[in-house]
Amino acid sequence: MSIAPTLTEAAAARVAAIAQKQAKPAILRLSVEGGGCSGFQYKFDLASAPEGDDTVSETGGVRLVVDAVSLDLVAGSTVDFVESLGGAAFRVENPQAAAGCGCGSSFGI
Repeated sequence: MSIAPTLTEAAAARVAAIAQKQAKPAILRLSVEGGGCSGFQYKFDLASAPEGDDTVSETGGVRLVVDAVSLDLVAGSTVDFVESLGGAAFRVENPQAAAGCGCGSSFGI
């Protein structure tokens, strides 16, 4: 069985703040799409509820949901929220990624 990705405390706090501003549940959907400069790219959206085949993990009352297809590509990952001079962004630390890119939003297996 695949290991569910998790949120760091910083990422959970950021999702909670965004969800509150948008009056939505604190549920972050992480999915993987083909494309990006390394073959796959991460996509983040607020979800209204988990779907039937989603894997769900929770940090500080905030849920991270991942669909069954994406789960194989992000199993064991940690989603963090990083603020730097270049801006602020969610970043996925994926132990399966063999290649990445400078933007941190795409990867290869």
